[in-house]
Amino acid sequence: MIAQHANKIFSQAIHDYHVLNNIDHPIKNPYEAHTLEHLLYLKCWIDTVQWHMEDEVRDPNIAPVEGLKWKRRIDQSNQDRTDTVEYIDSYYLNAFKDVKPLPDARINTESPAWAIDRLSILALKIYHMQIEAERRDATPEHRDQCGQKLRILLEQREDLSNSIDELLEDIKMGKKYMKVYKQMKMYNDPSLNPVLYTGEKK
Repeated sequence: MIAQHANKIFSQAIHDYHVLNNIDHPIKNPYEAHTLEHLLYLKCWIDTVQWHMEDEVRDPNIAPVEGLKWKRRIDQSNQDRTDTVEYIDSYYLNAFKDVKPLPDARINTESPAWAIDRLSILALKIYHMQIEAERRDATPEHRDQCGQKLRILLEQREDLSNSIDELLEDIKMGKKYMKVYKQMKMYNDPSLNPVLYTGEKK
């Protein structure tokens, strides 16, 4: 089951990051390049780093220049995240390239990789919600509320994991087929963002 395998890799990436808990610490991906495992680890590492960038930029006392610096780093991280998701979809497109869809095969609302993207984010939510549910310096009410949220997140991960496995099995059996659309983000592209290609300022 790919989802269970992915969840283990996500937990590993999150644990590895929090050994030093440093946004600028370089990734040491333990998996061989060009493998699915390498991409899954990279995907969750990017998400984990960005999670902490998002914490930093929400500091109410942050200086505007510092906030802009974080905003630009988050923009680049989002682009890296999108690129990695598309690499994962390319992996599956190649894996299923010889599958002939059945006449009544249907397309899914999202590709396998974008569902896996949500699974990676869920892993982070679970990790941090568990910390809050066990935080000794928090009130009992806070811990109880976070414990309830944690149980919902764990249920959500189980449901999403099952759905991902079912989707991949359906594609493998020809019951569903993949059709991937590139994100085509425009605001990072100097040829598509008017502020970048005309120098206009509002």
